Formats: sequence, structure tokens, C-alpha cells
Amino acid sequence: MSSENGQGGEGAGGAPPEQLALIRESVRGAKVPRAKPRTWRGAALAERLPVARVLVDKGVLHLDRYFDYAVPAELDADAQPGVRVRVRFGAGRHRVRDGRREGGGLIDGFLVERLAESDYAGPLAALAQVVSPEPVLSAELLRLARAVADRYAGSLADVLQLAVPPRSARAEKRPSPEPLPPPPVPGAGSWTRYEHGAAFIESLASGGTPRAVWNALPGPGWSEEIARAVAATLASGRGALVVVPDGRAAARVDAALTDVLGEGRHALLTADAGPEKRYAQWLAVSRGSVRAVVGTRAAMFAPVRDLGLVAIWDDGDDSHSEQHAPQPHARDVLLLRAALDKCGFLLGSWSCTVEAAQLVENGWARPLVAGREQVRRTAPLVRTVGDGDLARDEAARAARLPTLAWQAVRDGLRHGPVLVQVPRRGYVPRMACAQCREPARCRHCAGPLEARDAGALECGWCGRGEGDWHCPECGGFRLRAQVVGARRTAEELGRAFPAVPVRTSGREQVLDTVPGTPALVVSTPGAEPVAEGGYAAALLLDGWAMLGRPDLRAGEDALRRWIAAGALVRPQGDGGTVVVVAEPTLRPVQALVRWDPVGHAVRELAERAELGFPPVSRMAAVSGTAEALAEFLGTAELPSDAEVLGPVPVPVVRAGAPRRAGAPPPGEHWERALVRVPPGSGAALASALKSAQAAR
Repeated sequence: MSSENGQGGEGAGGAPPEQLALIRESVRGAKVPRAKPRTWRGAALAERLPVARVLVDKGVLHLDRYFDYAVPAELDADAQPGVRVRVRFGAGRHRVRDGRREGGGLIDGFLVERLAESDYAGPLAALAQVVSPEPVLSAELLRLARAVADRYAGSLADVLQLAVPPRSARAEKRPSPEPLPPPPVPGAGSWTRYEHGAAFIESLASGGTPRAVWNALPGPGWSEEIARAVAATLASGRGALVVVPDGRAAARVDAALTDVLGEGRHALLTADAGPEKRYAQWLAVSRGSVRAVVGTRAAMFAPVRDLGLVAIWDDGDDSHSEQHAPQPHARDVLLLRAALDKCGFLLGSWSCTVEAAQLVENGWARPLVAGREQVRRTAPLVRTVGDGDLARDEAARAARLPTLAWQAVRDGLRHGPVLVQVPRRGYVPRMACAQCREPARCRHCAGPLEARDAGALECGWCGRGEGDWHCPECGGFRLRAQVVGARRTAEELGRAFPAVPVRTSGREQVLDTVPGTPALVVSTPGAEPVAEGGYAAALLLDGWAMLGRPDLRAGEDALRRWIAAGALVRPQGDGGTVVVVAEPTLRPVQALVRWDPVGHAVRELAERAELGFPPVSRMAAVSGTAEALAEFLGTAELPSDAEVLGPVPVPVVRAGAPRRAGAPPPGEHWERALVRVPPGSGAALASALKSAQAAR
């Protein structure tokens, strides 16, 4: 309040008019806009190459191109290709000063190249700031990111967000260590167990670029074999990159590389290291201080210099598929790197995916397998329990463990630990009415009710407790378990074998290793710990839960998870036994008994070729409301050989339910159409879909 409107000439709070005037002047002075120190204010242009071509950090498809900016003389030294910059984006023509545009919001970007002149006829805005003089976007990384964006119909900016980690100023200030000389050529070691294994190592050491699909033998030796392949590549003066599905596998390869190469020759890129340490390791790779990298999914873009080998372990694991746009798969990215950089390629797994079988069938890669006699010596004995065995033993049906499984557990516990694989986590994740078998659902969100412990019921979606449930169909009050989880299984086995310790490994707590003493280890698929000396036996329960999933890869994925668990069991000659509770006549079960994942993948590939399913064909899914989907398909200039399947309704996501990538918002009704093209038209399909989305 001013003195003119107040009483007694006093301001608010009794302040004198002179003091209020001083306060007003201070406020006015603080609100005066100040020019940014890096914005264009008539500064001189750089004498040489005054135009900077910039990729702005905008993931929308219609802005997936480069923009030209002027380079002020004061930024000439730091504004080099590959550095991070900030530019003003979105200014109009009406804000022009001395022939140059000004204004717009500041946005991050990468300086791609410097030019003598621009092909843009209008005025150019200037670079606002060089964030760091560190070149983080090399020409090779930019070329790879563009190839990934084109393959997945995504934007280059989205791919670079996955490829280049966030900046850490403290990490950039620290110098990277000096590069070490190439190591000596390693011996073939356990690669001699495979046909052409020693020749593969020799080819890498001599500078060759072999491409192989490797079906690893059971046991823990796979990490050392990868380390020897990396060492052979480094011995030839080139770099190597290894991508694994999770941090536990990365730690095993990291330890094996340290044993083979010593300290300081490789970098470990995982999220567990923290942003600053991980960025420091990434910089060491980018600067050429380290020539070998092992890491999880994000390491597929690691800027390894003079790349000689790219390797991926267990390509069928879901962790290799990126959840953020444009959702690239690590296997496809490494295939692109092998083609662009003309380097060696190694795809290894205990199992075999259909995509791996296709690489061998079309001649792009060669198989790297062991003879059948060698497989029999290293694999455990696999026995099956089907519905007929359970039908003859009603007590076993109720307990989910037939007599053969109990005998395998008892015999195995005499010699070491026993692994029990359960495909569901939790205690009782699915409940149903004991009388009419109607699934028990939450009254608030219709989510599935589950027992988190021996008594309390909670909704699996909204988490609300349920104390007085009754069946809306028959009025019953009793519940039965539809699916039994890992913790309930551990509880039942603990009562059956009270003198034996029971350990669990799953989502809540994943064990890395367990001692070789007798114990029961209950684990969900993918969380199996490694036992010292191997497991004496393994039980693979509830095979129907994995084989019955409505998924094209249900059989392949079930076999991969079973073989991953069986590979941790001792060889048959040492008494190792695996018991799988599933119908023995099914193809994945028979492949497990023969320990023949390659044969299963080859047969799956032949069937998909007849049906025209991926990977034989390229297929894209387009989802949205019925009107938007029809409009999109009507305007997209699809290839002439494209075939549209559908559309079909997408299941409605209920409120509170977990939403997966690409799923509709809760409550919305979407439809999905599949667009399929034959081999050779995948690039045209991706380009057409990207253009149509950019036009929208």
C-alpha cells in the first residue's frame, strides 16, 4: 500500500515512505531482463565454417532432421562436431537482429558438423552455449543411431537419448587413464570342446571377422569363454563389446575378463555403478583409454574404437529389449554394428532363439556347437512327469510334486543343493472360489486377489486389503489357490524337509551364489543362483504356466528358461538330475530331454516361414482408437506387398492395473492392426510408417 492510500503517511507494516520507495526500486531492478551471455547480440561470426548443423533434442518425428545455427567467434574453439550444445528453438521471423534470428526457448542438442554456408535462405539463430567441449557423439555412433532409428521407425533424438548417457561435469574433468598395449594372444582353453572353437579364437587373434551362433555347453564356463574371445580380439589391436541381460551376468564376465586380461583393460557399464561412475567409464571408452566393454542393454551403443567383435549372451532374455522409444533390441543393434563396422559377431546362449537359427540358415553366421557325445557328458539327466503320472497319484496332484520329484529331491539332498524353479513369484498370486472356481477379484478395481502371506488377501492391482470376500456367482466364502508362488512352494518344502535349509531367490531378493552344502533353493525363472560345484538336482514345476501363455514365443521361452536352470546342474556322470513337471509329448519338453535347443529352434523357424510370422517376415503393430487407426492406415503409403491383419480390439486396461509399453491408457478402447511385409521390404515399411506418423 502506498503512502497516498494509507493513513498518517505510513506504509504497510508502519514502514516509512522512503523505505518503500527503496524496496520498489530494488524490485524493479531485479526484474529487468538480462541478456544471456551466450545468445546472439551482434557478436562476430566465426571466420572459418561459421555454420553449425545441430540435432535438437526433440523426439517428435516431424522434427527428425538437422537445423543450422550460426557460430559466434567466442564459441569457435569449443563448437566442434560431437559436443553438446544449447540452442534457441522455435523463434519466429519477426525477432530478427542484425540479420540474425533471436529468441525461442533454450533446448539441448548435439553439434553434428560445421559448414561454410547454410542451405537455409533465412536468417540463422546463433549457438547459445557449448555445454561441454567433450566430443561425445562420434561419426560412428551417429551413423549407428541413424540406422537404428530408420529400422524401428523412430527419431534420431530418441535413439541418442539411449546411446549417450547424461553428462557429469566432475567425471569430464577427471582425465582417463593411458591406454595399455595389446595383451598377448590367449590360448583356446575350453573353446576346444566345440567344433571349430579353436579356429574361431585364432581368427579373432589374427584380425579376422568371424560371425558365429554359439550354443554353449551347460556349466559356468561360458563367461571364461567370452573373456577369451575378447582377449583374442584385443590382441589383434581392436576393441570388443559384450552385452549381457543383467548385472549378475555382467559381474561374472567382468570377473572372467579380469582373470584373463588383468586390471585396467576393460570397462563395466551397468546401472548399478551410479550415474557419475558409469559416465566416467563411458568417457574412458570414448577417449580410447579402454578397448573392451561388458555391460547390460544400454552398453549396446558403447563407443568402442576400432571395433573388432560384438557379442551378446542369451539374446532371448526380455531384458535385451529396450522399453523406451523406439524400443530397439540389443541383438538387432549389434547386428547393425557388425554390418556397419565390418567386425566379428558372436551370439551365445545355452538355448537357441528362432532369430539365431535364422542367422545360421541364411548363411550370415556359422554354427559354433559341440558334438553330441560332448553334450551328453556335460548335460544332466532329464526326466519328465506328465498328467498321467499325476492322475495315478492324487496326493501328488494336490501337492504339485509327484513321487518321482520327491525321490529326486531326497536323493539330491544327500549330495548337495537342489534347485526348485517356480514360474510365479509371491505366495499365492491367483485365488479362486473353492466351489465354482470363479476367479477372485477386487470389489474396487476388479483386479486379481492374491495372498501375500498365509492369511491376508490383497488386490494385485490397487493393493487394497480384502477381509470379507464372498463369491458373487455362488455366494461361497472359501478360496483355493489357482496358482502357487515361490514363497508358498518354499513353505511347503520346508515342512516336508524340516532338517534342510530353504532359500528363496526372486524379485524381492535375488541371490547370486549359494554354497555347495545340502539345501533347497526355490527360485523364479531368471533368478537362479549359481551353486558351488553345481546343483545335485533341479525340479521344474508348473510347466503348464509357461507353455500355456498366449504368446508366439511361449514354447521357445519355456525351453530357454528350463535349459538355463538345467545348465546349473551337475553332469549326468556326477549324478545330476532334472525333473520337469510338464506333458512329456510336447515339443519343448522333448527338446529338453534330448538337450537339443538348436533342433527346436530350426523346427520353429520352418513353421513360422510357412505362416509368414517373424523373423521370416517383418511385422509392425499399429494401435490406437478405431478412428485414428483407420485414418492412419488410410493415409500411410505402405509398400505394395504389405498385408494388413486386423484390426482387433485391444484388452482394456483397468484403472490401477500395471500399464505396459504401448498399452492404451486405463479405460480407453483401442484397436490394433498388424502390417506384414516379406523379406526385403522392412525398410520401406518402416519409412512409410514414420512418414505417416510425422504427417499426423
